[in-house]
Amino acid sequence: MIKLPHIWMIEDDEDIREIALYALRTAKFETTGFENGEEFFTALTACDYTPDLIMLDIMLPGDDGLTILKKLRQCPQYKNLPIIMLTAKGSEHDKVVGLDLGADDYLSKPFGVMELISRVKALLRRSQNSTSTPSNELQYQCIQMNHTSRIVLVDGVVLNLTFKEYELLHYLLINTNIVLNRDKILETVWGYDFEGESRTLDMHIKSLRKKLGKAGEYIKTVRNVGYRLGE
Repeated sequence: MIKLPHIWMIEDDEDIREIALYALRTAKFETTGFENGEEFFTALTACDYTPDLIMLDIMLPGDDGLTILKKLRQCPQYKNLPIIMLTAKGSEHDKVVGLDLGADDYLSKPFGVMELISRVKALLRRSQNSTSTPSNELQYQCIQMNHTSRIVLVDGVVLNLTFKEYELLHYLLINTNIVLNRDKILETVWGYDFEGESRTLDMHIKSLRKKLGKAGEYIKTVRNVGYRLGE
């Protein structure tokens, strides 16, 4: 029997939760929904498997989504678990904080079910493909990447990157000194069926530069085109 990807969703709005879970089930995903973080962590502790992807609302009763995200990323078992944050439309601060804490992507509410399914498929595809990538070592100046262990160092210090930040940096590193078109980056890192906001890329670049520290200046913005890693 083929194992279907299992998506867990923490969303306190029952209408949004049920619509989203129904759409995902229709798209051939297994789903489980939770109203708050307490229910979620109780189920996660008792579960004999790890969900393939989590959708996490920021505004929740009890622990909010950012607190839950931080707890998950502090646990080695869930450090690389794909997580999509659900944010209020136009709340850029929440999106930036979420990305800094380790979210891989975000959806602004209200969202369409087609965009929801597209984001989930794209993130799952990137997550699954990363495990089959050949071993290699990449370096630019003080930035080092071991693509087997998925470890990134700057001046010998290990960085804690989210899944998407890592994939973005990897794509920049294998194309050092090449100007990469924004659409091409989104297509490669987020997937061929990505239908989200182009600001997703800008926010990940901003977050990646911040984590790289002084080495972040190696990521150049090429106006009206995209980005380049190099001089």
